[in-house]
Amino acid sequence: MATPLGEKIRRERKRLKLTLDQLAEKIGASKSYVWELENRAVVRPSAEKMTRLAEVFGAPVEFLLDDTRTELQASDREQQFFRKFAGLSEDKKRQLEQILEVLDQQSGPKNT
Repeated sequence: MATPLGEKIRRERKRLKLTLDQLAEKIGASKSYVWELENRAVVRPSAEKMTRLAEVFGAPVEFLLDDTRTELQASDREQQFFRKFAGLSEDKKRQLEQILEVLDQQSGPKNT
């Protein structure tokens, strides 16, 4: 019987249309390890594997650990984005800000 974490991993893997092999490659694990995460009654992935899974899924680790939550929300993706942003160099942050300004200008006037 799968754990809530295992069910989440399977659901997110399928949402991204990844095979067991593809997800395993992305997190630096074997296909059998991913299968065990999805299907075993007791799983204890390392913090490194949880972090890699979260990155692949575009989710915070907290989402994966919270047994009461089953679906990713926009705020989860935003939280993950801002964590990535915080880890960028100042130069990369400026580049990203410039890209956002261009996108904002292309979207036209805002209704306030």
